[in-house]
Amino acid sequence: MRSKRSGHPSEEKERKMKILFLIAFIHLLLQCTGKPLSRDDCHQQPLEEIKREIAGYSDIVKAIINLAVYGDAQNRSYERLARFVDTIGHRLSGSRNLELAIKYMFNALQEDGLENVNLEPVKVPHWERGEESALMLAPRNYSIAILGLGSSIATPPEGITAEVLVVTSFDELHKRAQDAKGKIVVYNQPFVGYGETVKYRSQGAVEAGKVGAVASLIRSITPFSINSPHTGWQNYQSDVPKIPTACISVEDAEMMARISSRGTRIVVTLKMGAKTYSYSVSYNTVAEIVGSKYPEQVVLVSGHLDSWDVGQGAMDDGGGAFISWEALSLIKDLGLRPKRTLRLVLWTAEEQGGVGAEQYYQLHKVNISNFDIVMESDAGTFMPMGLGFTGSCKARAILKEIMQLLQPINVTNIYEEGSETDTDYWVRDGVPGASLHDDISKYFWFHHTQGDTMTVQNPSEMNLCAAVWTVVSYIIADMEEMLPR
Repeated sequence: MRSKRSGHPSEEKERKMKILFLIAFIHLLLQCTGKPLSRDDCHQQPLEEIKREIAGYSDIVKAIINLAVYGDAQNRSYERLARFVDTIGHRLSGSRNLELAIKYMFNALQEDGLENVNLEPVKVPHWERGEESALMLAPRNYSIAILGLGSSIATPPEGITAEVLVVTSFDELHKRAQDAKGKIVVYNQPFVGYGETVKYRSQGAVEAGKVGAVASLIRSITPFSINSPHTGWQNYQSDVPKIPTACISVEDAEMMARISSRGTRIVVTLKMGAKTYSYSVSYNTVAEIVGSKYPEQVVLVSGHLDSWDVGQGAMDDGGGAFISWEALSLIKDLGLRPKRTLRLVLWTAEEQGGVGAEQYYQLHKVNISNFDIVMESDAGTFMPMGLGFTGSCKARAILKEIMQLLQPINVTNIYEEGSETDTDYWVRDGVPGASLHDDISKYFWFHHTQGDTMTVQNPSEMNLCAAVWTVVSYIIADMEEMLPR
């Protein structure tokens, strides 16, 4: 979750996730009408020779689908992922678990027979939550479920005991600034969409700190909850006092709002043992199938290997990482070698703002003209609906033609927004970008929670996602010409 330039690491990705959520909802509304599900203002048609070239991949596409969805590779990405997360668990930036995950994948990619398997070192943030708790003392004793937010400071060892002020928005907080001094601010903001509502998680501590609050507790950024707090990254401002901050469940935020609305005083003791350490050394994990004709040109497929320190990181982003690995495995198993190099990158420290990806970009941007397309799957691997794409009108027309070959599995749509946190560094500089577009209607139920486990994953849906990812990456890598910019 990127974006140093946007003021906090997760803002830009979360904006894109909001767009994906809205498009998924529109898809559900329109799928019975036969109307097109995406707007295309380009009105471009690929040249007839390009259309004939793409049509010539029909048999290869059928072979990929048969192997991934029905054949010997059926459920392979799911089973690989299950073995990985059951062995390693969650993988926070700077943690021992992430080190073990990278070593695991380095060995697995070598054993799979992929080429040029290597680790590229980067420096990543290292934050640990430590022990944490929140206890409501008045009007009754009650243990509040919390998850501290990334980069939060700790409370004193004895904790912070203070009265609570419940607000529903930043506007209300500012209007009640005099009431907030010395209080623990509880945000009970309504969920109106991830991209808009997440500002309370990312900026809640800063806004509460401005008015003299001693801590902030933020209603988790989700449309659905079973008493499940969600974590995530947040940023402080250098000119605002730092206060401890955590997310609480929707249920507890609403409960405190009801109690407060009756004029009843609420007192909470918050204890957080969070620590921030010096930057650690981590690695982007890389493997390739070297191109047969233009090996210096690259089609990049990717997902991020790190996760938050809760659950198993199976959905965010184990699924995306493992269908990206599966794309290379399927191509290798079929004895195919595209003209261009197909490069797998498993990013590190995405959750802290695309830290590993930014350093990869700085190292490799000297060869930017040789990057044909950058692809990242980081919005779940649920039922695929199509491909998000950012690029020129001519390139979009070519992608639309490629997607028509996926009619046997009914995944042919092209949507806007083809960049993700880790690939946007390239897309900003004009490299075409693609992202897997799937049904994310339940994505934010599990996002950054203890619930992000293998139980969320569906092997049949992962098979379809892998087939889409493989077909698109292989054809682009094998076409005679690079995508036009």
